[in-house]
Formats: sequence, C-alpha cells, structure tokens
Amino acid sequence: MIRKPGIPGRLYTGLILFFLYAPIFVLVVYSFNSGGGRTVWAGFTLDWYISLLNDSSIMDAFYTSIVLAILAAVISTVAGTFAALGFYGMRKRWRNPLMQINNIPMINADIITGVSLCLLFVFLGRMLRFNLGFGTLLIAHITFCIPYVVLSIMPKLRQLDSNLIDAAQDLGCTWMKAFRKVIIPEIMPGIINGLIIAFTLSIDDFVISYFTAGGNVMTLPMKIFSMTRRRISPEINALSTILFLTVLFLLIIINVRQTKQDERFEKLARRQRSGNRG
Repeated sequence: MIRKPGIPGRLYTGLILFFLYAPIFVLVVYSFNSGGGRTVWAGFTLDWYISLLNDSSIMDAFYTSIVLAILAAVISTVAGTFAALGFYGMRKRWRNPLMQINNIPMINADIITGVSLCLLFVFLGRMLRFNLGFGTLLIAHITFCIPYVVLSIMPKLRQLDSNLIDAAQDLGCTWMKAFRKVIIPEIMPGIINGLIIAFTLSIDDFVISYFTAGGNVMTLPMKIFSMTRRRISPEINALSTILFLTVLFLLIIINVRQTKQDERFEKLARRQRSGNRG
C-alpha cells in the first residue's frame, strides 16, 4: 500500500518546484515590464513582443526552427514507426541488444552526440563536397528524435493482439493492407505521442544544433544564445517566454493523452478480467 506524503514531504516537493520554476516565472513576468529592467517593475506592456515580431533576424530563426521541427518530427516518426515494427518482429535475443543500442542517443550527453555528428559531417563533406547547413542540421535532429519515437510506439505494439493481424491476412488482406487497417489504428496514440515529443525535442534543441548547423543557419535557441552573449534584452525575455509556453503546451497535450490512454487500457483490462471470471 502506497502511503500519502506527509507535510514534510509536501514541503520538500514544493521547495523543489519553487527553485525549478521561480526563475522561469520571473522571466515571464518581466517580459511584460515596460521599464525594460530586471529589478524594478515599471508597468505592463506588450512592446517587447511587438519589437520581437518586427525583428527580421529573430523571425528568420523562428521560421527555420519551425520548418526544421516539422520535417524532423514527420521523418523521424515515419522511420521510428517502421523501426519499432522491426524491433517488435525480432526474436528476444536480438531485440533486447538492439533496443539498448537504440537507447544510447537518449542516454548519451548532447555535447558528445553533437561533436560526433559534426566530425562525421565534416569528414563526409570533404569527400562528397558539401558544407554544414540545413541538411546536416535536419539529419542530426532526425537522428536523436528517432529513439524517442521508437520508445513511444513499442508499448502500443506490446499491447497489440497479434491474432488481429493473422485474422486480417486470413480474410484476404495483404500485409500492407493489414498494416494500414489494423496495425496503424491500434498504435496511432503512440505515433502521435512520438510525433509531438520529436517536435518538442527538435524545436528546443541547442547543443546538437550548435555543432551541426554551420555558419549560415541559425535556429531559435541558437539565436537566443547569441543575443545573451551581448546583453540580456527584454526581447530575449519575450522570446524565451514564447518558446517556454510552446513547449509547455505540447507537454501538457502529451501528458493528457497518456493519462487518457492509461485509463482506457485499465478499463479494457478490467472488462477482460471480469469476462474471464464470468
């Protein structure tokens, strides 16, 4: 039986949440400060957000990040879906080691992944005569997004009844038709979760992007970093607030979807247990 946390446990949790989110809360509040300072509140204003939208360099970085995140999320979701199906169809002695290899990019430090990909692209660039740019940046984002997609889809494949696929093929469906009509609808919640996670990771990445983008492409996190090297301007507060709220919104969607899926699965399991008892 799980005990409910007492007052010390709740106080400790509250302090942790305070130290985690208090700086972000201050950043959000002062993005609306008309004085432009970080110590004195001079009044509410939206001028910094308007100034942000009128800055062409920031908007270019924003468009680059959005296009990059969409492409990386879609491509990694398609590749991750077929990779998850491949892992699911393997024998256990092969699946477990390959799944551990798949998890390495998630465990590995971002700076190691970024430097490794940078060295790889530079080596291949000298042979094939290409430079770091949007293409290498996209490949890097797809590389670290695929493992998260696989991790999102694998639990849905484990819940899938393999008899449904056999029944569909016995009734005349080809494997591809059974894949479209049976497998995809069953694992669609995992695919959508993987898509949202990949988009969130891509739009929020800085370290790997810094090493693989080259000198002609700049994403939104890279733009924020370059702006902070000069001074902390109110536009940075506004830009960081927009980025934080975007990621927070996507994470809320993921958690709400996962909670509903878990509740639906629990209800289905209860019905099956009650049917077996009857």
